[in-house]
Amino acid sequence: MTGKPIPEANADTRPFWDACNRGELLVQHCRACGHRQFYPRGLCQRCRSEDLAWQTAEPRGRVYSFTIVHRAPTPAFRADVPYAIALVDLADGVRMMMNIVNCDPERVAIGMPVNIVFEQRDGQAVPQAEPA
Repeated sequence: MTGKPIPEANADTRPFWDACNRGELLVQHCRACGHRQFYPRGLCQRCRSEDLAWQTAEPRGRVYSFTIVHRAPTPAFRADVPYAIALVDLADGVRMMMNIVNCDPERVAIGMPVNIVFEQRDGQAVPQAEPA
């Protein structure tokens, strides 16, 4: 048990979280206009179509921006500080926020290539990034 927050799946996000548990990263794809989007939602962000499908995303990307956390937001993260939280631009064109793991936070840099890995939190896999 990690004590860290576990995401609660809903109708829009359940396929994403189920895929994470299989070690797979999914993003939504609009069949009407071709737009790819993350975070999961019921409508296309671009054209408002409900005709959305799930597609496997390449588990790699680059750091777009980041910050280093020096003060744990809850006791569950106390052992992790300092750590980096980043916006990662996936190779498939969507941006996700995640922690950078297996890396000294002082070595994280904008543009750094990363691979997506999954952290187990009490039965739920959560996407994280590590240096490629």
